[in-house]
Amino acid sequence: MTLFADAPKSDPREIIRHFTPNWFAANMGTGILALMLAEFPYGHWGQQLLAQGLWGINVLFFVLFALLFVGRAIFYPDSFRRLFHHPIQSLFIGAIPMGFATIVNGMIIIWPISASSIAITEVMWWVDTVLAVISVLLVPFFMFTVHEHHIEQMTAAWLLPIVPPEVAAASGGLLAQHLAPAAGTAVIYVSYVLWSISVLLSMGILAILFLRLTLHKLPHRDMAVSAWLPLGPLGTGAMAMITLGVADQHVFAGTVLAGMAQFGEMAGLFLALLLWGFGLWWMLMAAFFTLRYLGEGLPFNMGWWGFTFPLGVFDAATYLLAKETHFVVFLPLGAVFTAMLTIFWIIVTQRSVVGMWSGRLFRAPCLSAETGLPEPSRAEAVHQHRPDITESLRK
Repeated sequence: MTLFADAPKSDPREIIRHFTPNWFAANMGTGILALMLAEFPYGHWGQQLLAQGLWGINVLFFVLFALLFVGRAIFYPDSFRRLFHHPIQSLFIGAIPMGFATIVNGMIIIWPISASSIAITEVMWWVDTVLAVISVLLVPFFMFTVHEHHIEQMTAAWLLPIVPPEVAAASGGLLAQHLAPAAGTAVIYVSYVLWSISVLLSMGILAILFLRLTLHKLPHRDMAVSAWLPLGPLGTGAMAMITLGVADQHVFAGTVLAGMAQFGEMAGLFLALLLWGFGLWWMLMAAFFTLRYLGEGLPFNMGWWGFTFPLGVFDAATYLLAKETHFVVFLPLGAVFTAMLTIFWIIVTQRSVVGMWSGRLFRAPCLSAETGLPEPSRAEAVHQHRPDITESLRK
C-alpha cells in the first residue's frame, strides 16, 4: 500500500488542512490503556514496561497531532475556523485536554515519583485545566449560537467538550496527594469546581440522551460507538471523587478543615459508588446496542476510539473502588475490563494505522461531503414519518 495514496487530492500537504481534533481520541485511548496496564493487579509479566512504552508512544503522537493541529491554524486559517462551525467535529476539541490528561496521570502512575517530576506534573496539570475550561466554554458557545442541532440527531458525542474538566479534576486529586499543603489546597479547590461544572452538565445531557433514545431510537450506525461515551463522565466522575477524597486527608490533616476532609473522603466514596453503578447500567446498554449494530455493519471511522477511553476510565474507577472498599468483586472486574480495553485498542489501532498510512482518514468532515451526521435522506424520512407525539397526547 502506497503511503498517503488516498490522501485528499493525493497531496500530503492536504493532511494538515484536513487534520481534525478527533485524532486526539487516539491519545485518549492509548494513554488510558497504558495507565490500566500499570494498574493491572495479576502477575508480573512486564506490564509496567509495556505501560511505559505505550506512554512514550502516546507522548510522541500527542506532539505530532498538536503540531498538525497548530499547523492547520497557522497555514489554513479559513479551514481552521470552519472546524468550529461543524456540529460534530467541533465536539472533539474536548479530546485534546483529555488526551493530555492521560500523559499527566502517567507521570504519577507509571513513572517513579520525585520532587522534580511532581513539579513538572503540576505545571502540566494547570495547562490541562486551562485547555479543559476552554473546551467546556468555547464549544457549547458555538453549539448555542452557530450550530444547527436537532434532537433526533443528538448523540452522546455532546459529552465530549463537557467531560474534560472532571478528567482534570480526577488528575488534580492524584496530583494533590503529592503536593505541599499550600499548593495542594489550590489544586483541590479548583478540582472540585471543575468536577461540579462537568458532572452536573453531563447529567443533564444524559437525561436528554435518554429522552432522545426513547423517542427517536438508536442513532445512525456511523455514530454507533457513541453509545459507549456515557461511561466517560460517570467513570471520571467516580475517579475524581475518590482521588480528591484521599487528597483531602493529605492536604487538610491537622488544619481546621480536618473534619471536612474526613467527610470528603467518605462522601466521595459514596458518590463514586453511585456513579459506578449508573455507569454499569450504561455499559450493559452500550454492549446491547453494539451487538444490534453489528447486524447492520459498523463502518470504521475515528469514532471507534470511543470504545477505549470511556471503558478505560470506568476501569480506573473500578480499581480505585477495589482499593478503597476491598470488596472482592471490584478487582477481578477491573482485570476483565482491562482485557476488554486491550482487545478494543488492538482492533482500533490496527484500523487507524492502515487508514493513516493510506491517508484515507485524513479527510475533514467540515471540508468534504462526509459529515459524521446521519444521512439526510434517513433524517428527513424519520422527521416526515414519525408521528407527532405531542399532538397525539392532545387528542
